[in-house]
Amino acid sequence: MKMLRTFGITLLAMAWCGIAYAQVPAGSWTKLKNEPTFQTDTALLLTDGTVMMHQYNSGNWWRLTPTNTASYAAGTWTQLASMPSGYAPLYFASAVLPDGRVLIEGGEYNNLVQNETNKGAIYDPVSNTWTAVNPPALWSTIGDSPAIVLPNGTFMMGQGGQPSKRQVLFDATTLTWTTINNNLKADGFSEEGFALTPSGQVLVVDTEDGTNSELYNPTTEQWSSAGSTIASLPNSGGLGIVPELGPLVQRPDGTIVAFGATTHTSIFNTSTAKWTQGPDYPSGDDMADGPASILPDGNILVYTSPGVFAGTGKFYEFTYGTNTFVNAPSTAAGATLQSWQGRTLLLPTGQVLWAAADGAHIDVELYNSPGTVNAAWRPVITSVPTTINRGTSYTISGKQLNGFSNGSDYGDDAQAASSYPLVVVRNSASHHIFFGRTSNFSTSGIATGNTIENANFVIPSGAETGASTLFVVTNGILSGGRAVTIN
Repeated sequence: MKMLRTFGITLLAMAWCGIAYAQVPAGSWTKLKNEPTFQTDTALLLTDGTVMMHQYNSGNWWRLTPTNTASYAAGTWTQLASMPSGYAPLYFASAVLPDGRVLIEGGEYNNLVQNETNKGAIYDPVSNTWTAVNPPALWSTIGDSPAIVLPNGTFMMGQGGQPSKRQVLFDATTLTWTTINNNLKADGFSEEGFALTPSGQVLVVDTEDGTNSELYNPTTEQWSSAGSTIASLPNSGGLGIVPELGPLVQRPDGTIVAFGATTHTSIFNTSTAKWTQGPDYPSGDDMADGPASILPDGNILVYTSPGVFAGTGKFYEFTYGTNTFVNAPSTAAGATLQSWQGRTLLLPTGQVLWAAADGAHIDVELYNSPGTVNAAWRPVITSVPTTINRGTSYTISGKQLNGFSNGSDYGDDAQAASSYPLVVVRNSASHHIFFGRTSNFSTSGIATGNTIENANFVIPSGAETGASTLFVVTNGILSGGRAVTIN
């Protein structure tokens, strides 16, 4: 079995921050000790290391809190505040903002009525409260719209659910929208997904424009062609039906893998701005909607199924460097569902949380990655106070704090990016682990090289005091540790 090399300790299922876990086989699934009591849906990683899980077809959300040994498998569930009355979305846009709040927009369904709702709400995890957000001007629908956080920290959304070219930016301070460059894109945003490039541009594969792809430049607010994907990635759709697509996942080498709703894949090289055709899925599978998460070794865990909204699902690892599909074991529900009926989220431990999202099964499991981490991919801390008081805000500085990837993707129906730094403290005496809530990221860009980035963090009042080691973790990859004293 391969081991992850991170400052001389094993990682993931074997150990994390120097805490040894009971051994589990690499490339395997671990059931949660405390399965949720509700039907699961999209999950997001909050900046304090907890998981925020949506309850299927409802306005309810739940929190999964890991143990003080950073075990999510043994974590506990607590219910969070419910969304504003009348808002119970399914297949919606979502993002964790740089200030740590969570924005939820639209929904193909609301209370299981397919009305492409234009409702929205923002969640404050500190106060555990939701605030309704008015829709953009002239948007009678939002539905399942593609969305992303730009490098400057602004949330951008294209109007999905219909063949629209409308595009907006969100002001998180005033909770208002700004319309930008309507009708400049080659086709509508419906069923498309966004991927951030190292240059800060946004890549999209068109669903209504043949094999065309496009790049959005946030500085100029202009769209331009990114060339042909070579292989046809959207499925054929049908009369009046916009074709589906799979996820777009960035990798440490600057390539972006586009997983098709056909049997094909394509790979975009952000350095050369050229596409190459990737391998076809095994067994005639596809990802007409489906979840994917990058693993700390650069492989991508994907969940596929044959045909569009047909067949039963199968997990693969899409290998880094060799670009091949390798069989991965299945979860309990994963052997019975279709690709669009699952969600994944990359955790700080490097494990991937899987959740059934079909409204019938309750199955949450953790995938334990078998790969090794390239030391060059680790975040690097350049500055942090050596004495830290609990409950006080501090600034941490470093390189590659946002990593090289969005972490997890699905497409227009669900976004669960985790490309932001988390602060982790390990107490030297007890070896217990505590997360410090991070916010105010100086950039939301990825693959930023030697640029110094900053973030604020607060160590919780319940953290143990005394000599400790502080780390940054991004997309499951730990930095080297810094000695600190917690007061």
